[in-house]
Amino acid sequence: MKSAARFSLSILLAACAAAAFASESNPSAPAAAKPDAAKGDVIANGVCVACHTNDGSRGVPANPILQGQHPEYLVKQLTEFKSGKRANAVMMGFASTLSEADMKDVAAYFATKKAKPGFAANKDTVALGEKIYRGGIAERSIPACAGCHSPTGSGIPALYPRLGGQHAEYTETQLIAYRAGTRNNSVQMTGVAAKLNDREIKAVSDYVAGLR
Repeated sequence: MKSAARFSLSILLAACAAAAFASESNPSAPAAAKPDAAKGDVIANGVCVACHTNDGSRGVPANPILQGQHPEYLVKQLTEFKSGKRANAVMMGFASTLSEADMKDVAAYFATKKAKPGFAANKDTVALGEKIYRGGIAERSIPACAGCHSPTGSGIPALYPRLGGQHAEYTETQLIAYRAGTRNNSVQMTGVAAKLNDREIKAVSDYVAGLR
């Protein structure tokens, strides 16, 4: 019995030693580095500044405001520009120069900036825009925008982007692109935009510009 016990103990010790050796010879990969907003600042000033200004603020209405945007959303868009999943020749060119770490750094930088408020410009369509944004159009199975982008347009981090204060022109262009299928990197948005007419798209885009 003693001999059997000693044998079992020796087997256990050998197994432990083998496990320890395996752990030492194959250490776990180090944790991924956290995004560096300071490095992102450098990238923004070297790559993004021409179209989005260095801090992603209220530049040309045809280009999106990036201030305060959720970093996960920005990384997703940059990744899809680079792969071609989201078609845009200009952005593909810029995104192609960025590594995954670069994307995370520049997204972290823009996320640190406080989004500046915008304003709705068309008083004649504010009521329609508010109706669609807050309540949708039930009879046509159009969901409320607020369900995904929040009542204030702040969005839901990692899932849905901030819309509040965004240029109306940019939002309108993107909704039309979703409807036409020329932007096809969101099944949900393609489905929603397909049910909206031009007047409704203009109204909700303008309303979104004034959200805060």
